[in-house]
Amino acid sequence: MALQALQSSGVAFRKILSHFPEELSLAFAYGSGVYRQVGPSSDQKNAMLDFVFTVDDPVTWHSKNLKKNWNHYSFLKVLGPKIITTIQNNYGAGVYYNPLIMCDGRLIKYGVISTNSLIEDLLNWNNLYVAGRLQKPVKIIAMNENVALRSALDKNLKSAVTTAFLMLPESFSEEDLFIEIAGLSYSGDFRMVVGEDKTKVLNIVKPNIAHFRELYGNILQENPQVVYKIQHGRLEIDKSPEGQFTQLMTLPKTLQQQINHIMDPPGKNRDVEETLLQVAHDPDCGEVVRLGLSAIVRPSSMKQSTKGIFTAGVKKTVVYSSLKLHKMWKGWLRKTS
Repeated sequence: MALQALQSSGVAFRKILSHFPEELSLAFAYGSGVYRQVGPSSDQKNAMLDFVFTVDDPVTWHSKNLKKNWNHYSFLKVLGPKIITTIQNNYGAGVYYNPLIMCDGRLIKYGVISTNSLIEDLLNWNNLYVAGRLQKPVKIIAMNENVALRSALDKNLKSAVTTAFLMLPESFSEEDLFIEIAGLSYSGDFRMVVGEDKTKVLNIVKPNIAHFRELYGNILQENPQVVYKIQHGRLEIDKSPEGQFTQLMTLPKTLQQQINHIMDPPGKNRDVEETLLQVAHDPDCGEVVRLGLSAIVRPSSMKQSTKGIFTAGVKKTVVYSSLKLHKMWKGWLRKTS
C-alpha cells in the first residue's frame, strides 16, 4: 500500500506516543511540524506537532487517557468518557481534538477518531476531514493489521486522484496534480477565508513534491486512464465524456450524492447515474465536482470548528485562533512585501 512508504517515524514521535493509551489502530503525525512547508509555517523546529489517533473503542480509550492525561481535556472531562465519545462521534467531523498540549518539550495537538468513523470517511467522504489529511503526506507512527482500514486508506488515495483528474485539463504537470489533490479538503472551508494562510496549499506541495510522488506514484502508474510520463513529470488523461463518466462513477458516494443534489432540478428526481452521465458531457464538469466538494467540506469544517470551542475550552480556543490569525497575517505580509 502506498502509505507504507511513509512509515518511517523518528524516536521523538514514538516518545510522544508513549504518553497515551496503547490501543491504537492507526496513529499519524501531519502538518508543518512534520513535513517542511514554505511561507508562515516554515519554522519546523517550533511548529506545533499535529497527531490523529484512531481507536476501535473510544469510550475505553478516553477512560484510560483521562486517568493518564486529565489536564489535556477541557471542562468536558467532568462529564466522563461516554459523553466525550458521544460528542466525538455525533458532532462535527467525528474527531475530538485536544490542542495546545505540552508533551516531551513540544507543543502538540491530537485528535481522536473511531476506526469505524475513519473508514467511513475514507471510503465515502462523509466529512473529508481526517480523510483529507490522509490525502497529503503524513508520518505513520503506528498501524495495526486491520485489513478494512488499510484497504480504505488506499481507496481514499485513488479517489483523490480521480477527483483531481476531473478538475484538470487533458495535460498537466505532477505539481498541478498534487496541488489539486492537496486542495480537495480545503474546498469551501471557511477557515481559508478567516484563519488559514491563503497560499496554504501551494506551501504544502512545493517543498514536498517527492513525498507526494512517493504517495501516489504507484496509483498513477497503474491507472489505465492516465499516461504518466515520469521522466518529464507530465500526465495526460482521457477527457472524453466516456472517460469522465467512468471517473464520476468511481467517486466516493457522498460526493456523487452532492453532485446529484446540485444538478438535479426540482421535481425531476433523477437517479445518481443519470445525473453523472449529464455531468460527464458538461464542459463545466470540473466546476460541478468542485461545488460538490465544497458542499461536503464547508458544513463539516464549520461544525468541527464550533465543536473545538467546547473540546478545547474557551481559553485555548482564543490562543489557538490567535496563532492561526498570526500565521495568516504573516502570509499576507510576505505577499505584499
